[in-house]
Amino acid sequence: MSVKSTATAPGSVAEATRAVVQEFLAARLAGDTTRLVELFAADVDWLLAENPAVPWIRPRSTAAECAAQSAELAEHTVPEDARASLDTFLVDGTDAVLTGHLSGTVRATGKSFEGPFALRLTVEDGRITRHHLYENSLSIAEACTP
Repeated sequence: MSVKSTATAPGSVAEATRAVVQEFLAARLAGDTTRLVELFAADVDWLLAENPAVPWIRPRSTAAECAAQSAELAEHTVPEDARASLDTFLVDGTDAVLTGHLSGTVRATGKSFEGPFALRLTVEDGRITRHHLYENSLSIAEACTP
């Protein structure tokens, strides 16, 4: 375990992280790509297991690419069937971890997917520098397969 020294009090770092993550969630829910671009850093450590069967899951690293993921997801799924629930929202300094459950329907196949997720975000200087999403990729791939 490493310890980081900061000039800012630990509570205020965590509060700032929580505020940015809450803005991220609000922008994501609203489909506000412009705001998402502003919230992501220029270079992002993006991790989402590649899945060739799923058009919205691909490598990303720039703010624009990361922000575009939500629009691509909306393009390939049925928006009124999209569901996400948040069970846990933990913040420790610059890191936040969210867990919950998501579900949706793939537009092209009409098949649904669902499962738990965990999202780890890191916020530095008010911008998201890490976005690691762990989800039920098998269910999503199966829903995308005709």
